Amino acid sequence: MIEQAARGTITGGRRAAGPVPDRASLRAMALAHLARFGTTRAGLTQVLERAVQRWARRAVEGGALSEDVEARAAPLGAVIERVVADMVALGAVDDAAFAGSRARSLTRSGRSRRAVQAHLAARGVEAEMVGTVLDETLGARGQDGQEMELAAALIFARRRRAGPFAPVTAGDDAMPGGDGAVRRRKALDAMARAGFGRATAEAALDMDPEEAEDRIIRMKSA
Repeated sequence: MIEQAARGTITGGRRAAGPVPDRASLRAMALAHLARFGTTRAGLTQVLERAVQRWARRAVEGGALSEDVEARAAPLGAVIERVVADMVALGAVDDAAFAGSRARSLTRSGRSRRAVQAHLAARGVEAEMVGTVLDETLGARGQDGQEMELAAALIFARRRRAGPFAPVTAGDDAMPGGDGAVRRRKALDAMARAGFGRATAEAALDMDPEEAEDRIIRMKSA
């Protein structure tokens, strides 16, 4: 029965499983994915593992015995490792390059260093590499790093129309309980949830509008 599923026949009106994935087909899947998306070793491994899982599910739905499907799928873990290693050797997968590019992109969209770090960790970049890449890309946690973090906080504030980007309203907006004070508290809360430190958030919200725009331009053109 599994031979029928593996050959791509239709069973019970369901979609056929197709041939058992092999190194050639997994390599083709990897190249097709990398032609469209940047990813890490861990990310590409997950893509290929999901492809094998889809084949196994269709094979079982097509009538193959689950134990037979599992036996055929089991050796594919090692095949996936070799395919991913091939992509690394070709230079198509480079965790450090991916992390650096993604860190710059996310920071320029207003993501905090902490949020960028969490994103890269979730994509499978090793913690030591994340720290090194962030220091090289965004600056160490000194003057350069603080300047980049402040610029990212300003972009975040601009998206929320807060601080120097808030609409001008008549009256004393700065009084406790006033609309301005309420908006400020909400902006500070949102920036804290986004991973920005209190000092950075307050500096961004208190900045002169012209200086704020200038800092954003300098960061994005660097």
